[in-house]
Amino acid sequence: MSANAETAKQEDGFFGHPRALGTLFGLEMWERFSFYGMQGILTIYLYYAATDGGLGLPEGTATSIVGAYGGLVYLSTVVGAWLADRVVGSEHVLFASAVLIMLGHISLALLPGFVGLAVGLCCVAFGSGGLKANATSLVGGLYRPGDDRRDAGFSLFYLGINLGAFVGPLLTGLAQQRLGFHYGFALAAIGMAAGLTQYMFGRRKLSPDANVVPNPLPAGRRPLVAAAAVGALAMVVVLVMTGAVTPANLSTVTVAVIAVAAAAYFVVILTSKRTDADERSRVTGFIPIFLASFVFFALFQQQFTVVILYADQRLDRTLFGWEMPVAWANSINPIFIILLAGAFAALWTKLGPRQPSSPVKFALGTIVMGLAFLTFLPWSGGTGNSTPLLALVGILLLFTVAELLLSPVGLSLATKLAPAAFRTQMVALNFLSIALGTAVAGSLAKYYDPTDEAPYFLAVGGAAIVFGVLLAIASPLIRKLMRGVR
Repeated sequence: MSANAETAKQEDGFFGHPRALGTLFGLEMWERFSFYGMQGILTIYLYYAATDGGLGLPEGTATSIVGAYGGLVYLSTVVGAWLADRVVGSEHVLFASAVLIMLGHISLALLPGFVGLAVGLCCVAFGSGGLKANATSLVGGLYRPGDDRRDAGFSLFYLGINLGAFVGPLLTGLAQQRLGFHYGFALAAIGMAAGLTQYMFGRRKLSPDANVVPNPLPAGRRPLVAAAAVGALAMVVVLVMTGAVTPANLSTVTVAVIAVAAAAYFVVILTSKRTDADERSRVTGFIPIFLASFVFFALFQQQFTVVILYADQRLDRTLFGWEMPVAWANSINPIFIILLAGAFAALWTKLGPRQPSSPVKFALGTIVMGLAFLTFLPWSGGTGNSTPLLALVGILLLFTVAELLLSPVGLSLATKLAPAAFRTQMVALNFLSIALGTAVAGSLAKYYDPTDEAPYFLAVGGAAIVFGVLLAIASPLIRKLMRGVR
């Protein structure tokens, strides 16, 4: 076979996309199976009474922990991206992160009480952070500059994410209801093991460039970096031991840390000598996109805080005399993604250069997300588990449309706007916007009152709509800063 023929085969081996997309698709699918399967039962595990298999924490503390954990997942993308860009390369970090995730789920399944919770969530958070940033960067690296298949490829990748996200909560939720929480966590561990096995067989399909280190850390600076890492860990331990950081304020502390990290990251990239004038302008144009992503995910990630509380306390989950597990509410959004992701991918491919610009897509996604929260209002006067299941299904359909307008586009845009020396770290910066939104979702949940819902839904939804409109107005200026990137 000629070199040109082999290249064509590699380029079109997975639904018209590079073969390696299939390998990354499979790993991300199983990782999301384990991640969302565990997260679907995590909130209720934290606040259910010990007699029901839970840890018996107050609801506000439970949502704070979930928000902080979610924020830590995305904050950890910074560590994973930095290791990839400065030390060992993306593929090596990806593989090690997958192993760490599996160990975290095993800890949740086998270790008792708060010990298993602490060890398991830390391993899953840091592992997921390393995997997410580098998988996204590797997907972006499969496409040449100007390839119109890029957004469609990310939409297919997003489909893999949501196949796992759909099935995970179904199986872990059923296991939790029938057998107990730790059986649900064990299923998550099995799913991650399946993903790791699949990846080990397919990783050779990735390009040799997958482990190129674009901006190597000088050997003389490595001891200083190691000392800084140990110092940061020691500071965290001291803050926890002295009571400065508690489960109840964990999400608020996480918000502050992420905000500082994001601001520092922008300063480092914008002031680096390795960033040229065009790249600097593009990164500046990414700032309002970052803010829009933060606002969007502050609402969207309430699927794991407010929506779980809503499903447990306000939703009528009875189906023909059988009570649906609470965790199944987290499978509604992924099934809509599965049904609609292909349509969005086909739409962007068909429109090609005529498709809306990325800032306009972000504006539309933020507005639709705000509308989704306003759609809770017609049922806000009810009491108990009285909201029809179809009502939540309709609301989460709006969640899905908003997500498809914004989230996969954000992954793609980060790779397009990234300076050459900060390729993976720019992806991590995008994930920091999700980290900030996720942690805020945990903090906002403290203000949700099932007995007086209307003020909460009105304030949160209205704020998102206003921000989306302002972003749409500013989109021509943002496009100018992005220097030809749509």
